[in-house]
Amino acid sequence: MITPAIVIKDVTVSYYEHIALRNISLTVNPGEFVGIIGPNGAGKTTLLTVVNGLGRLHAGTVYLFGEKITRRNIHRWRRTIGYVPQQLRLDPRVPFAVWDAVLIGAYGKLGIFQPVGKDVQNRAEQLLNFFRISHLRNRPVGQISGGEMQKVALARALLPEPKILLLDEPTANLDPPSVREITNLLTTVYQQFHLTILMVTHLIEHLPAPCQRFLLMKDSRIIFDGPCRTALEPAWQQKVFGNG
Repeated sequence: MITPAIVIKDVTVSYYEHIALRNISLTVNPGEFVGIIGPNGAGKTTLLTVVNGLGRLHAGTVYLFGEKITRRNIHRWRRTIGYVPQQLRLDPRVPFAVWDAVLIGAYGKLGIFQPVGKDVQNRAEQLLNFFRISHLRNRPVGQISGGEMQKVALARALLPEPKILLLDEPTANLDPPSVREITNLLTTVYQQFHLTILMVTHLIEHLPAPCQRFLLMKDSRIIFDGPCRTALEPAWQQKVFGNG
């Protein structure tokens, strides 16, 4: 019997009077690529924060690979989760090189004051090559394009060798060629690194081909969980993005 990578059971997340998630339950098996689609404010990003232990649960339970997540073990589990935000927030005024930005990914595992060993540096080099950004290693992050920045964010997230990869609209605000490149890279990442991936987007066409399971979200709930072909039906799209 396969132990699920992620189990979310009857979870509600609230911020003051705002309910961000309402009684959500979800099971994701190891190696699944799940797309999370919905309009702004649907709860998509909050669902990712529940997985990475940053969501403030009002009710419910989260399990990762069969272990219940608690305050005592969440820091250990966060080391097994790679997270790519919609925008990698690094102040462009700070002379921060691409190489340094990628190495930030190691600090969650090593500790912020620990030296980065040769093995980690070698993996960082491999990831720069993988994402074809080796030529940018000494370039300040404030001087690279949006697509290049997303490659840096992906390399940073993969550096600590996570089991789960969370992607929060990784193609948002990119031009069409960059969207295609990042989408193709995500397919290669999935095939080569054998990760469990959850990807948030509000544009279904931005999801890579390996993503065959869709969650449709609206009003802080999952209203559909199933295959791509059904999620694309006009009736479901109207339910998610329509006014009704």
